[in-house]
Amino acid sequence: MNFADRVKIIEGDLTEMDVDAIVNAANNDLQLGGGVAGAIRRKGGPEIQKECDDIGQVPVGGAAITTGGKLKARFVIHAASMQLGGKTSPHSLRSSTAHSLRIAAQKGLKTIAFPAVGTGIAGFPLRECAEIMFREVAKHFEQPTSLEKVDFVLFDKEALASFSSVWTELQAKSFK
Repeated sequence: MNFADRVKIIEGDLTEMDVDAIVNAANNDLQLGGGVAGAIRRKGGPEIQKECDDIGQVPVGGAAITTGGKLKARFVIHAASMQLGGKTSPHSLRSSTAHSLRIAAQKGLKTIAFPAVGTGIAGFPLRECAEIMFREVAKHFEQPTSLEKVDFVLFDKEALASFSSVWTELQAKSFK
């Protein structure tokens, strides 16, 4: 199976995805406040925040895994792309995406769904986010991995259009 067959881009609600793991656009304190994290907290229940509290801080650019609580997804991988109240940088997005993929593979997971990490509260540009995240997924698939499918679940038409445009361009250039 080639790389392009393993990636899917959809508009939808990340918290409704029936996959092994969804990725939370997290802060390094693992506090589930607003945005994607708040939606995960509301739908997944307080046990996810409790597990995050037990883990404590992770480095910016790192990631941690908890159960999915009441979500359809069995796990939530918290990609810490920023400090609490801070902004996402290209480096922290690249690193937290790579860490999330590694954690999923270490757990033997087959399916994972990402949001546009860092583009909400943290203010990271959509197009640059898509470029970085796609490249990290491509790098991950160059190595042996349990992952079979990576979904990008985007909240609105603007994010969907941006990710779809970058995906089309990258496929035309380098992912043939």
